[in-house]
Amino acid sequence: MWTDGIKNSFQDADSIGRALGLPEDEVEKIREVVEHFPVRIPEYYLDLIDKDDPDDPIAKMCVPSEYELSQDGSFDTSGEESNTKEEGVQHKYKQTALILSTNVCAMYCRHCFRRRMVGLTDAELNKQMSAAVSYVKSHPEITNVLITGGDSLMLPNHIIRSYLEEFTKLPNIDLIRFGSRVPVSFPQRITEDPELIDIFREYCDKKAIYLVTQFNHPRELTEEAVKAVRMFRDLGIQVRNQTVLLKGVNSDPEVLGELLRSLTRNEIVPYYIFQCRPVRGVKGRFQVPLLEGVKIVDAAKGMQNGIGKGVRYCMSHPLGKIEIIGELEEGKMLFKFHQNKYPEDRSRIFTVDLDKSSTWLTDELMPE
Repeated sequence: MWTDGIKNSFQDADSIGRALGLPEDEVEKIREVVEHFPVRIPEYYLDLIDKDDPDDPIAKMCVPSEYELSQDGSFDTSGEESNTKEEGVQHKYKQTALILSTNVCAMYCRHCFRRRMVGLTDAELNKQMSAAVSYVKSHPEITNVLITGGDSLMLPNHIIRSYLEEFTKLPNIDLIRFGSRVPVSFPQRITEDPELIDIFREYCDKKAIYLVTQFNHPRELTEEAVKAVRMFRDLGIQVRNQTVLLKGVNSDPEVLGELLRSLTRNEIVPYYIFQCRPVRGVKGRFQVPLLEGVKIVDAAKGMQNGIGKGVRYCMSHPLGKIEIIGELEEGKMLFKFHQNKYPEDRSRIFTVDLDKSSTWLTDELMPE
């Protein structure tokens, strides 16, 4: 059973050290990080690591690093607290309600932007589904819900069924999205649980359902991962991918370009490439400067067919999703709000003067 794979995951410094053959000083660094932030690596994902490569990109995403103890950055980079309307319910954009359904993941990614809560606290979670349903029902402008976490596919099957049962009843809802990295980090949750697929089969004809994944490197698109995705696609559920641009993982145009090609080859639609957020413990390790990032993305998109070229390079800013369009002249970059929490600024286009080290649009950089 897939649950055995979770129980047997690597969840402490010593077991990770033994599995990867790490020296004791490296194990001690991991031990110190794990005192503050949880670790969980399924054996499946740990086996993707090239143990002979000290800079292995897969390892960077799952093995704790001393960089995580840095105090630089913020734990709420997108203003999630200010957009919370009910317990575990965020309503930032007019048409979308976001449900924080769980704080559990099959794997705790080291670049996680919700590391303030994931694996640590349930304080921000939706504990009463009825409250979330009532909120969405009472706001007819909401046309879609995003059930996320944590990882929404780590919810018990009966909870997933309940979310689907309740939200498919609402006439204002056009579609339901599930945000999950399970197909990437632990596809056995899908491939070894026929009940889960039966649940989605039951409801996918009642409302449009989308699975939103996060593949960040071509090596994550294994045979097992593709099989898990195909099981959803065979139900008529569209699978879309949101990649995070991560220094040392996919910050090479060839790597990012191959990732986008691999996604479209396997009928996964590249949706967004997100600028890594300035999260505390993540900012200094994974962020790529914006002027460099746009060149990487443009070069990667240049390798794609028409489907792959549809991906957008964006950042999730407290004001909204901002599309990073390109450099106009040296140091001056063009941006456009893809979404904005304030209707009057929806689709606003603006320019910002950046230096070569700028990785985010801080309040000081934002135009009036």
